[in-house]
Amino acid sequence: MTSFFADIYLWVKALHVMAVISWMAGLFYLPRLFVYHAEQVAIGEPTDKLFQTMEMKLLRLIMNPSMIVTWIAGLILVLTPGIVDWTSIWPWTKALSVLGMTWFHMWLSVRRKAFEAGQNNLAGRRYRMMNEVPTLLMIVIVLSVILKF
Repeated sequence: MTSFFADIYLWVKALHVMAVISWMAGLFYLPRLFVYHAEQVAIGEPTDKLFQTMEMKLLRLIMNPSMIVTWIAGLILVLTPGIVDWTSIWPWTKALSVLGMTWFHMWLSVRRKAFEAGQNNLAGRRYRMMNEVPTLLMIVIVLSVILKF
């Protein structure tokens, strides 16, 4: 099995990078949609339904599948012999950051359901601030993987 992982390593790595890019695009865009939804749309307006549809499709059709592929490919990479030095700090900082990114994804999913139920109680400012979370986590992940500190 370990030889198999080594044989497919570059393909899995490429898939992982593509999935991460797709996931990050959604993590950046969905909170921005929430900002406009919270600030400019009243419950029950036709635009409310339009935003709900855009948010739902972004989450279900792009973000969820790309998060799943990111995780599966990432775990395969971790299981590939000789790739990760677990005595270093970087795999742990990356792992914690990926868990944080996953938590943020789940938080966005809960917030989408609040909009759908007409129960959003957060202001656009809060979504603007939360929009910085994936950026900060991405910085930690990239520095961890590239610099291997």
